[in-house]
Amino acid sequence: MYRDFDIGTAKPSIQERQQVPHYLIDICAPTQTLTLAEYQEQAQDWIAQFHRQGMLPLLVGGTGLYIRSIVQGLQIPPVSPQPELRSQLQGLGQAQIYSWLRQVDPVAAEKIHPRDQVRTLRALEVFYVTGSPMSQQQGERRPGYPILHLGLDCPEPDALTQRIQRRTEQMFAAGWLAEVESLCQKYSSELSIFNTLGYREIKQHLLGEISLAQAQALTVLHTRQFAKRQRTWFRADSQIEWFDANHPSLLDMVWQRVQDFS
Repeated sequence: MYRDFDIGTAKPSIQERQQVPHYLIDICAPTQTLTLAEYQEQAQDWIAQFHRQGMLPLLVGGTGLYIRSIVQGLQIPPVSPQPELRSQLQGLGQAQIYSWLRQVDPVAAEKIHPRDQVRTLRALEVFYVTGSPMSQQQGERRPGYPILHLGLDCPEPDALTQRIQRRTEQMFAAGWLAEVESLCQKYSSELSIFNTLGYREIKQHLLGEISLAQAQALTVLHTRQFAKRQRTWFRADSQIEWFDANHPSLLDMVWQRVQDFS
């Protein structure tokens, strides 16, 4: 979604976008923050437009909450990030702010791990901005159209590790280091997007904190950890139909399933 952040986000190439129309790419400047609610609104608008044209849109990606916001119709409090408030709360420590959350929104606190600072901050942020507990503002309004939910799995841990290593090597070979160095010069290296997977490790290298080899090894390690969390998240969804990502006939099988659905 963010402009200029191309290699590290595995953004579809210009050639790929010429072959198949892609949407919601390069829609936000890195200096801005696109909230989940804003993404949901834009995605739903595109989906409605495609349906009016009799087209079947494909929602593609691996970020669980963003997918869930569409397929389950999550009701999201329209509260944008509050950097100053978050900074003040962070300075108090996780134990203190989680204790506050248990007081002002015990329902939300029950669903958030005591050490999960990101979700704790978000719940308090919503409460302080709106004056109402986040748990009372959430819910679901499922879409009225049918959804085919497909997942690609790599059941062999060693095969998954090899794919991650190969992908990381390809991204570095494609100029990922130069991309991050250029972006740090063009924008402030303090942007929150530089704390995302891979960009964070390369920034550490550029700051002289770790070697390039360490940056690459840490990117592989942290990607493996992220993939494990993703697998746990998506495995909890019984609506997903799974396909082996390593199957030689993967594309044919998935395409046939899409045709059967449509």
